[in-house]
Amino acid sequence: MASHLLPASALPPGAGATLNPFVVVDGAADLVTFVVEVLGGVEIAEARTPTPDGRLIHAEIAVGDAHLMLADPQDGWPRQPGLLQLWVDDVAATLDDASARGARVVTPATPFYGETTLGRMVDPWGNLWWLYAPAPGQPDPTAAWEGGDDTVFRTIDAEMRSRASANPEA
Repeated sequence: MASHLLPASALPPGAGATLNPFVVVDGAADLVTFVVEVLGGVEIAEARTPTPDGRLIHAEIAVGDAHLMLADPQDGWPRQPGLLQLWVDDVAATLDDASARGARVVTPATPFYGETTLGRMVDPWGNLWWLYAPAPGQPDPTAAWEGGDDTVFRTIDAEMRSRASANPEA
């Protein structure tokens, strides 16, 4: 089967990455502020499109080379938070800053494979963020099934199971 992906070199200027996430959350304008102030995103102001009642039908934030697109739920729309991966310079500091703004830490900064550090958080809008930072020279951890620490799996397992319990129809 042929690939239908448009190569990055063929994207229109300002399009972000080839794949850009879109979330629908209550209080989308506040999520814009959180991503700008905590994660260093840059709002693309000309993309902000409020409806007559003030809810956002569309907003975009440049986050690195991708765009996070978001909206408030419109009448009849469900909330649709995302599962998002983001590379940062310091996982622990990012988790601290996010926690100060109402995020909940799921996985503290933990050594991960491939000379990286991993942490996870849930922002106040229900988006689950995987945060990664380079950790040159850091050895790979011992796998939990070989007697190593189980933090990476245990914490995401607990989070996802709690989400399943809260929304059994999903």
